[in-house]
Amino acid sequence: MQCDVPAPAVRRCAELGSTPRGARRGGWVVARLVVPSMLLLQGAMLAWQAHSDSPTWDEVGHFAAGMDHWRHARFDMFSVNPPLVRLIALAPVAIAEPELDPSVRGPGFRPEFVAGGMLARRLGPRYFFVMALARWACIPFALLGGWVCYRWSADLWGRCAGVVSVALWAFSPSVLAYGHLIVPDMAAAGLGISGAYVLRRWLSRPSFSRAATAGAVLGLAELAKFTLVLLFALWPLLWATNGFLSRPRPSRRQWIRQGGHMAAMLLIALWVINLMYGFEGSFERLGDYHFFSLTLGGHKPQEQERGARVGNRFSRAWLGRLPVAVPENYLRGIDAIKSEYEGTYWSYLNGQWRSGGWWYYYLYAMLIKEPLATWVLGAVAVAVACWYRRLYTAPPREEALLLAPAFAVLALVSSQTGFNHHLRYVLPAFPFLFILISRVGRSFELRHRKLAVLVSVALGWSVVSSLRVAPHSLSYFNELGGGPMGGHYHLGASNTDWGQDLLYLGRWYNQHPTARPLHVAYDLPLIDPRLAGIECTEIPVGPHSVNAPGLLAADLGPQPGWYAVSVNKIHNLERDFDYFLDFTPVGYAGYSIYIYHITPEAVDRVRRKLGQPALGSHSP
Repeated sequence: MQCDVPAPAVRRCAELGSTPRGARRGGWVVARLVVPSMLLLQGAMLAWQAHSDSPTWDEVGHFAAGMDHWRHARFDMFSVNPPLVRLIALAPVAIAEPELDPSVRGPGFRPEFVAGGMLARRLGPRYFFVMALARWACIPFALLGGWVCYRWSADLWGRCAGVVSVALWAFSPSVLAYGHLIVPDMAAAGLGISGAYVLRRWLSRPSFSRAATAGAVLGLAELAKFTLVLLFALWPLLWATNGFLSRPRPSRRQWIRQGGHMAAMLLIALWVINLMYGFEGSFERLGDYHFFSLTLGGHKPQEQERGARVGNRFSRAWLGRLPVAVPENYLRGIDAIKSEYEGTYWSYLNGQWRSGGWWYYYLYAMLIKEPLATWVLGAVAVAVACWYRRLYTAPPREEALLLAPAFAVLALVSSQTGFNHHLRYVLPAFPFLFILISRVGRSFELRHRKLAVLVSVALGWSVVSSLRVAPHSLSYFNELGGGPMGGHYHLGASNTDWGQDLLYLGRWYNQHPTARPLHVAYDLPLIDPRLAGIECTEIPVGPHSVNAPGLLAADLGPQPGWYAVSVNKIHNLERDFDYFLDFTPVGYAGYSIYIYHITPEAVDRVRRKLGQPALGSHSP
């Protein structure tokens, strides 16, 4: 990645804080070859994972809700997330499967999961291919995020920095883990960074056409995930900050003109949101809603404990007479997700279960779920920004455009400590962080050779570390987390085992005909393992399980035979299968399902350890 430029020219440009012209030409050639290749490889990896991974928890519900959107043009299913990703994902399925239609419409809070399980049973084994078809439609969100990362980094620090940025994005284990799934987090990341980039272009040269484009992209971002609602407040703040940090500052006339543009952006974003929902219930009076969350409902916590969970704090206020400028199910979705965050659920971190969460949960998860080399590059980026400010920093208003969204997402999600389950919630912050880190790529163009060597080694280490685990990126953990085999001692849920390895278990099952009968504890009850060709029976719970009382001692704990157990099941709160920690697996399906062949001798050894009577002699 070195650029053939005379050293005096490099020194002169370094003193001025610019990039040599020849270096820019060399960087252009490198970027022209490298960037499309990396994005093409990322797309191919995501497409393969979309075909190879079995459905994950939320995808079952998103699949059913998306079909319901297309068949009936209603948006009450899976209302805790906006419908954009589901509509895009299920578009090819709606065309390929014209008879497929969710048939469950009940009063339950989350009917999409029941409907999703029924659709899986109706489709049978064909369900896996249809799910892959829907997943493939979501891959462009990841590619969009990578392209914008490159463009933004290249604008700030040169094309070599752009290559660093897109490499961090394209081979991030977290991006590869969620970029092929029907979940809104990757779309929120891709559209969130795209919206910020078009906002930056408008700030650099305000015009109504650029403002309209920014408003449209903002609206699409809001339709990806409710977390990005914070952009409605953040964008005006960034505009004001940009004005105060600009030299010279805008005149009064320019402030007024730009303020009109900003208002137009927000109105266009609201129009896009309403258009996606078909103006379903738009402009109803705020006081006419019935809310479940304490924030919007206004009912007291003690009333919530007694079951009185519906209210409206605005019903008697003047605000209650105002029309709501978003569709009914959009506001109800915000209320539903806020209600979930206000609750307290059991969370798992570092081998410990706890009612509620930890403020540092997502920082801890990022520390062990991203390659250590990425963290090294982040530390180097901070160091060079402090020591070589003129060479490795952008103007303060540019830095603010990157720092503020990343910090806002991390702060918002980390503040919700009612429960902690999924690292993917902070995925919209990743592209901003990667662009900030990519400043180290300027070392190639400035001929800072020692730093360039360090960056090359660290970047290569990061990519190799991720690719060594692919295509099982959902189970990736770095060396601090014990690698993919040790990560389940630190995190659970979608960070480790989200049901993604059932098809891999099916392949193992077919390759080992002697492993019969196979007892399976799979962490996704909506999908029957028989759909993957696995004939299986249940596994007896352990003596420490909350479900153990009432069962005979001989029916508890280990028994001889073949077992396949999801790691989330081994660590579940009920302690149903924690006794498998005393056995050594003989095989693996991906990294999330452990396979055991337990002999009678091993059974008696562990039963004695658990304080249970030995079963005596058994036949294998």
